[in-house]
Amino acid sequence: MDWDVFHLFSLIGTIAFAASGAIVAMEEEYDILGVIVLGFVTAFGGGVVRNLLIGAPVTTLWSQSLFLNTAIVTVLIVFFLPVTWIHHWKRAEAFFDAIGLSAFAIQGALYAVDARLPINAVMVAAMLTGIGGGMIRDIMAGRKPLVLRDEIYAVWALAAGFAVGLGRIDGTWELLVLFILIVVFRMLSVHYKWKLPRRSLRSAGGREREGS
Repeated sequence: MDWDVFHLFSLIGTIAFAASGAIVAMEEEYDILGVIVLGFVTAFGGGVVRNLLIGAPVTTLWSQSLFLNTAIVTVLIVFFLPVTWIHHWKRAEAFFDAIGLSAFAIQGALYAVDARLPINAVMVAAMLTGIGGGMIRDIMAGRKPLVLRDEIYAVWALAAGFAVGLGRIDGTWELLVLFILIVVFRMLSVHYKWKLPRRSLRSAGGREREGS
């Protein structure tokens, strides 16, 4: 694995998701400790879930002082930013969330490839790393997780895992192009409101009750 690229995507994801978690916490009017906790959970939750499921040590998190320090600095900067700046961030929230999703999905895929896991496990690792922290963030904030909403979200993390798992994308520039493509497709899915097929039981249940 190209560890420089691995660290690059880890840093990008950490900054994007730590800031995202901090802003969600402030929207819910958490105190500074709650903001720090939610920022950390968002930044590292996906990696912890991934490690649990693929059998990698979870305790490696505590040896990653660079990422821990990056997360705490990011959260504190966001906490003390002027409110007007945070409102500007909110307008671009989907974009920064897409950056975190793409960066962590690729990071998780690289981690799984380095562990010599099969491609299906690489895809799962990419998805869990990309969406895990955001899901935990939304649940802790009492919100419906982004991945369960209408827009396509986790599919792009799976796509990143598939591309990396094929073994044909491993150079620095190739991974950067993949990163940009995942961000672009995520934003296109938000803009055009692309959705996965779904089925509702509400209308059917209502008709059954009316006929009984």
